[in-house]
Amino acid sequence: MSPSPAAPWLLCWQGLLASEATSRLRKLLPQIAGGMLCALLLVLPMATRTGLGLLIAACGLLWLVWGLATPPVQRPLGAINGWLLLYVAIAVVATGLSPVPAAAAKGLLKLLSYLGVYALMRRLLEGAPQWWNRLLAALLLGQLITAVIGLRQLYAPIEDLALWADPNSVADGTRRIYSTLGNPNLLAGYLVPILPLAVIGLLRWQWIWPKLLALSSLGCGLAAALLSYSRGGWIGLLLALGSLGLLLLLRQSRRLGPLWGKLLPPLVITAVVVALVLAAIKVEPLRIRLTSMLAGRGDSSNNFRINVWLAALEMIQARPWIGIGPGNSAFNLIYPLFQQPGYTALSAYSVPLELAVETGIPGLLAATGLLFSSLRLGLQQLQRDLVLSLPALGAAAAVIGLAGHGVVDTIFFRPEVQITGWFALATLGAARQLR
Repeated sequence: MSPSPAAPWLLCWQGLLASEATSRLRKLLPQIAGGMLCALLLVLPMATRTGLGLLIAACGLLWLVWGLATPPVQRPLGAINGWLLLYVAIAVVATGLSPVPAAAAKGLLKLLSYLGVYALMRRLLEGAPQWWNRLLAALLLGQLITAVIGLRQLYAPIEDLALWADPNSVADGTRRIYSTLGNPNLLAGYLVPILPLAVIGLLRWQWIWPKLLALSSLGCGLAAALLSYSRGGWIGLLLALGSLGLLLLLRQSRRLGPLWGKLLPPLVITAVVVALVLAAIKVEPLRIRLTSMLAGRGDSSNNFRINVWLAALEMIQARPWIGIGPGNSAFNLIYPLFQQPGYTALSAYSVPLELAVETGIPGLLAATGLLFSSLRLGLQQLQRDLVLSLPALGAAAAVIGLAGHGVVDTIFFRPEVQITGWFALATLGAARQLR
């Protein structure tokens, strides 16, 4: 078929190696891509940075080979792809005009490598949506192993646990698990987008063993997220599971009568809010961590983040329209020029601020457009009953959780978290394309 008339130059490279000789390869590519993506999702929290880097690069290379060996297919670009391309274009310009172009180029290369994973996932799910179940199973198995290792740390000597609260914090001495990830906040951030997908697996899968995998992953993951005592992670998890519950209620309300269809969602929401308030009041560790969120600068962790945020705002004011270039390497070189004494940082500790620092206000707007387009695509699946309609609701909830956590932390930029985010976006995009 001919390339899409909307943007034919984007597809002009596809199919350059398509021939009878590559027809057999084209038949094997879905299986190869599925196996490689399953391996990546399985080892996300356990592999070394080098191992993850090699797997991510291999996924991008495989997508390129797939495109070269397959003639282009006429289909609309789509909202998600459109916003992603716009952000990449802004990031390229920001890299070229960066005060530290070499460091920014490193960040741009990292961004493109993640996009290669997204592109491979998207292509696989559009052509073979049944692979979604296998990808989720691999993701949940890796998460279950990680959660169990974290929960076992409760029986380890106290020096092997993270006492991550500063002596000046109201939460001083809180024992926090971190599993294989080395950081309680990263553990929580890793779990935030996965747990709503585990709920979807539990509802979607029919066989007993997959259901047990989803249930075990959900239960152990919830316990691990709670015992990480990550306040940002709790916010993200509450938003992810709460939004998923609301979406499922709205979907189910179609099958109820007019009265219950209107009454059930607010009744359930009220019951959940009451339960959360009681837990926050009655459970002492939760109450202490939640109190620290309201302590303002009186809590050392809050005070540190506030000072970093103020410095990040000064960086944005200095270069509001194009930023300093993508990536943490560029940030680490420029931030010391703006930091307040004694408050070194590796990031802006807020995804919106980080995006504005790296790619300016245009980059932040493009990312915001990507967020709202993703949520709109998820809401469209409420009225559909196709193969990826239910997974799309879980993906939308995962995106909401990541966005909520991202307001107060930049854990999203770590590959253990970001790859799952790209999986959610690929699910939403593929669900939109299927008929």
